[in-house]
Amino acid sequence: MPTFILYGMYTLYPIVASYWYSLVEWNGFSADQRFVGLDNYEAVLADPLFWSSVRVTLLFMLIVAPLRVFGAFALAILLNSPRLPFSSFFRTAYFLPVVTTTAIVGVVMRFILDPASGPVASVLQLFGLGPVDLLGSSSTALLTAGVIYVWKFFGITMIYWLAALQTIPKDLYEAARIDGAGALKLFRHITLPLLIPFLLIISVLTIEDCFHAFDLMQSMTAGGPFFSTEIIEIYIYRWAFAATIPQLGFASAAAVLFGIIVLVVVIAQVWATMVSRRLRARA
Repeated sequence: MPTFILYGMYTLYPIVASYWYSLVEWNGFSADQRFVGLDNYEAVLADPLFWSSVRVTLLFMLIVAPLRVFGAFALAILLNSPRLPFSSFFRTAYFLPVVTTTAIVGVVMRFILDPASGPVASVLQLFGLGPVDLLGSSSTALLTAGVIYVWKFFGITMIYWLAALQTIPKDLYEAARIDGAGALKLFRHITLPLLIPFLLIISVLTIEDCFHAFDLMQSMTAGGPFFSTEIIEIYIYRWAFAATIPQLGFASAAAVLFGIIVLVVVIAQVWATMVSRRLRARA
């Protein structure tokens, strides 16, 4: 009962309330809530910065998802090898950033990448490259944030792949080795075909996870410089809490549209799960 009450108060109620707030004009302070219908949605869809945040979110996803999925896959193959010494140590080391508070990681990385006094700037000066403001330049900020995001959550995707590799029967490898198959043929004809269903699921989970990078992005760049790292979540936060006069109705409409985007990803996830089950049944 306590869990149900807290979940209802802090999760279910805000979700339901946001649909009503998206239909009213309200600053969050006064008691007056003027019903405006779909005007907030029209205003959001007409705002170029909203579409810019959508573009930044999708571009961030395109940067992060392939690096996490395929990079973690290569690392999981390596760590799954019984010949690798200290494999348990390396698994723990790669997973440690996952359990670190994301906001703290963002703040620490901001100091590390500081162009004036950060260690990265000091190393670059040793090679005569001069200070480079990776988070302060609109051309490098999103890519830098994406790389840090990959490092932070790389361990989760790695665990997914390690769990998938454990489902492959060892008898298949032993039988193939008896027939004279080498490491490349084992990987091509056994590992890859049996991991295709998991590739679909892990890819969808990773893509969905890329839509939730608010804490890291807010603590590192706050959407700057010049809105180059303003993902949809920061766009919503800016209108709801960071504006001089908060526009909760406008922000709620943007949040509902963002929820629709996430819903599309969830539908894709369900479809990918169904396809993966069919592929596993055929295998």
